[in-house]
Amino acid sequence: MTDPRHAPADGPPPIAPGTPPILQLQGICKYFPGVIANQDVSLDVAPGEIHALLGENGAGKSTLMNVVTGIYQPDGGEIILDGYGQSFAAPQDAIRAGIGMVHQHFKLVPAFTVAENIHLGWRETPFRASAKTLESRTRALSERFGFSVRPDAVVADLSAGEQQRVEILRVLARQARLLILDEPTAVLTPAETRDLFRALRAFRARGNAVILISHKLDEVIDISDRISILRAGRHVGTWRTADCTAAGLATIMVGREIVRRDLRARAPGAAAIARDPGAAAPVLSLRGASCRDARGIETLRDVTLDVHGGEILGIAGVAGNGQRELTQVLTGMMPLSAGTVLLDGAPVPLADPAAFARAGIGHIPEDRLRSGLAPSLDITDNMALREYARPPIGRHGLYDRAAAARLAGTIVAAAEVRVPDLATPIRNLSGGNQQRLVARREIRIASRVLVAAYPSRGLDIGAIATVLRYLTDLRDQGVAVVLVSEDLEELLNVADRIGVLFHGRLMATIDAATADMETIGLLMGGRSAPNGPTSGGGHA
Repeated sequence: MTDPRHAPADGPPPIAPGTPPILQLQGICKYFPGVIANQDVSLDVAPGEIHALLGENGAGKSTLMNVVTGIYQPDGGEIILDGYGQSFAAPQDAIRAGIGMVHQHFKLVPAFTVAENIHLGWRETPFRASAKTLESRTRALSERFGFSVRPDAVVADLSAGEQQRVEILRVLARQARLLILDEPTAVLTPAETRDLFRALRAFRARGNAVILISHKLDEVIDISDRISILRAGRHVGTWRTADCTAAGLATIMVGREIVRRDLRARAPGAAAIARDPGAAAPVLSLRGASCRDARGIETLRDVTLDVHGGEILGIAGVAGNGQRELTQVLTGMMPLSAGTVLLDGAPVPLADPAAFARAGIGHIPEDRLRSGLAPSLDITDNMALREYARPPIGRHGLYDRAAAARLAGTIVAAAEVRVPDLATPIRNLSGGNQQRLVARREIRIASRVLVAAYPSRGLDIGAIATVLRYLTDLRDQGVAVVLVSEDLEELLNVADRIGVLFHGRLMATIDAATADMETIGLLMGGRSAPNGPTSGGGHA
């Protein structure tokens, strides 16, 4: 790949000679105790371009953008906006300068409605506006930018995908000239991603600029004009997208060639899949399972399924169609309003996460920070969260910090995550490294079943391969794996069967070996497959 400084001719609109970049970074440095997050990073973003920023988890991408948006102050270097040096003491300064950012971890107020979050801190919010006025304005913004949201919904009741839509809509509404998106498509469906990219191209056509942080290399090649790569906090280089390939980018990102493993191939002697329900008893089952949210709305409807040891059951569906509720029912976090949960064929009387964990059911939740981690606690305490009451960590009601530290060290080593110190607050780690630690912690719990909700979300290509290897290794050991994902290609590559949820109902469960994108897409939209449902009545 060459290193030109201009985007392809069929990309952004022409820029007049002498026009300065919207953003220039010169020698940016940012350090944390024991960590070099950014070291002498210099790059520029031109008006009218979509500039992708790539790198492994922990490479310093989000930190660099947090410096640009005033969340962090640089320890060295200079930020130049439209040819003039800038210093942002707070995010509000960056917003006033025309820089908006959609973060990987949501910055919404959970107790507020969607409309309230959209208008919070916005200078165009009408003074003393009623809830009805804010909802009407939000509905108009939703239609204008093509992002479907429920203005009166409380954010805490929304799925991760729905919250992401609110985040993107909030920033688009403020008409930033430089829009920074950190993993914006991680929780979007393919159709929603196309809508977002259409909006970004229109944004670019008006002479604005976009910085896109993503690990989805095919999407990056589709939407961007130039690509910059960070490795270990340093700027490796910038390339014109037209000269790049996904394989080449992956090799530069990680410094080595990524070897793809055949995920369907089983290790010698691995457990066989019990495709015939009569062949072997399922480990975990649902019978007519339904549940309701805090508003009394039925979010899971009459779901019946079986999960067998030695198989990966994939769950597909558009965000907000019952995936979160399904994973919470399967891990004891949510009670049923009707139906039964069975473990080894015996009914489970109460929804009790601790009891499910003791029974060998691990859970990688869809929102690692809200449901899987305690952000203010350090790495040691977070890795001991699921085992603090068990020996050797918990003895006679006392917490053995030394034993917890040994456990944390074991998990960190297994996850292949570099950390400065086990006493580091876990919120200081990159999102990808947090995800890898949660995954390894839950795998220790999962002697019978692992319920994994979007485990590859926000991970780089190397880390995705690692996490999927975790799942297939568990499968080969005879563990039952439930994998929830919006990446249909991932499900088709790794799952043995795929169940599709629509409005809380299990539309069908199909054999992944014979499934195709079109069939799954029809089921995700609430329509039957061309040859009818594979498993009648939604039973798996």
